[in-house]
Amino acid sequence: MMAPGELMMDPLAERSAFQAQRPIPGPKRDWAQALPSRTALTLLGLTLFSCTDQSNSPLSETSEPFVMVLGTAQDGGLPQIACSKPCCQRVRQDRAAARMVTSLMVADPGSGQRWLLDAGPDLPRQVQLADRAAPRSPGPGRPPLFDGIFLTHAHMGHILGLLHLGRESYGAESQRVICTPSVARFLREEAPWSLLVDANHIVIEELQPGKVIQLNERLKAELIQVPHRGEFTDTVGIRIQGQNGSLLYLPDIDKWSRWERDLKEELAQVELAFLDATFYGDGELPGRPMSAVPHPFVVETLQELEAVAPSERAKVRLIHLNHTNPLHDPGAPEQAQVQSAGIGLAIQGQCLTLDGRPLD
Repeated sequence: MMAPGELMMDPLAERSAFQAQRPIPGPKRDWAQALPSRTALTLLGLTLFSCTDQSNSPLSETSEPFVMVLGTAQDGGLPQIACSKPCCQRVRQDRAAARMVTSLMVADPGSGQRWLLDAGPDLPRQVQLADRAAPRSPGPGRPPLFDGIFLTHAHMGHILGLLHLGRESYGAESQRVICTPSVARFLREEAPWSLLVDANHIVIEELQPGKVIQLNERLKAELIQVPHRGEFTDTVGIRIQGQNGSLLYLPDIDKWSRWERDLKEELAQVELAFLDATFYGDGELPGRPMSAVPHPFVVETLQELEAVAPSERAKVRLIHLNHTNPLHDPGAPEQAQVQSAGIGLAIQGQCLTLDGRPLD
């Protein structure tokens, strides 16, 4: 088991299998001066194979906005609670293979701002990871941890981290949360989320899908409606538009065929796309109907994109992997199949510019 506060690492095997997407050193400028030394990280037990790991190569400078992968697993993480299957037993024996729940950080070194895309149950450790790539400016009291937190929907892996902003933990002061009116209503009316609103720990900003907002002079954001289980709220993807590139974050959708938009057309509008890869294929949950938890299988995504140009497939990073997904295993033949299709995996700790270039 991991020690309290210890961050998860990426396995060397995974990095070699997807060398073009390896975790890389992070942005320097003013932020990099705040990064701890390798010795300090070791003393803290926080050495990372990530964009803040200084043991691989010197830190590079960048003034460009970038995205950092804070987690790649489905809502339950990897390993998952009470799972005794080989997929989780392997990870319990090799803690470097553990994965935090899916989340991204978008940061702008030029302005010193950063935004979180989804706030899952691993938020405390993900804030640590984010702080080492894009440190927050010190301030009095309990200032917001991010310039904004975008939420895609209200399933546990996407909002549970908000509870850490309450009085029992960080006690944030007016943390901006950006979401659809449906998610906003859920947060305001349902306990314990409503307490965060009433105590001003979070301040909700409603954003209608399809409306573009300006984050700063270099970045814009848009919510994109997608079909997904609506027990509590609707669900959206998020598009972040920069001056030199843009990304699509779409961790949850029922099936590509149920979406009113065409995946290939959406892919053509961005340079980087983090797409739902919860399950690799049918039958992954023995004794449980896969139709009860609809997601596009990875094999379906490969088929959907088979006819597009290799340059378009190269934009894709598969994310939100269930603990049963064989893509977690660096030695699985499924990884080779994805790699041969020219599609990548999101790698925890990796930093990329918005046009898809690794920071190195």
